[in-house]
Amino acid sequence: MNARALPPRLDQHLCFKLYSTSLKMTQLYKPMLAKLNLTYPQYLVMVVLWEEEGIGIKDLAERLQQDPGSITPLVKRLEAVGYVIRSRDPQDERNRVLTLTEAGKALRADGVRVSQCIAQASGITMEDVEQMMSGMTKLSKNLDN
Repeated sequence: MNARALPPRLDQHLCFKLYSTSLKMTQLYKPMLAKLNLTYPQYLVMVVLWEEEGIGIKDLAERLQQDPGSITPLVKRLEAVGYVIRSRDPQDERNRVLTLTEAGKALRADGVRVSQCIAQASGITMEDVEQMMSGMTKLSKNLDN
C-alpha cells in the first residue's frame, strides 16, 4: 500500500505561528507608537539607542539584524522628526554616529509605558516570556547555521 504523507496543516507550521503572532504583536504596538510619531521599525531603532547612544549605523544594523541600507531611511526619518542626530564618526568618516536629541531622550519614558502596556496586553507571565525568549534565541541561532 502506497501511503502518501500529507503535508502539515497550516496551524502545524511553526513559521506560520511565528508570522501570525508577529503580525498581532505589531498591530498591538501600532496605535501606541502612532501617539509617539513612531513606526514599529523606528521604535526598535529607538530601543537600541536608549540602550546605547553614540552607536554607528553599521553597528545599529547589526544589532537589529538588518542591512545598513534598510536602517538609514529609518534613521533619516527619526532625524527629521527631531529624535536623533546623525554625525560623522571620527574614526571612520564613512560611518554615521547616532545620538539622541533631548526629545529622543524624553521619549524613553513613553517607551517604558509602551512596554508595560504590551506586557499587560499579552497576558503571560514573566516566566512564559523568558521561556519563549530562550526558545526563540535557540531557534534563531540554529537558523544562522
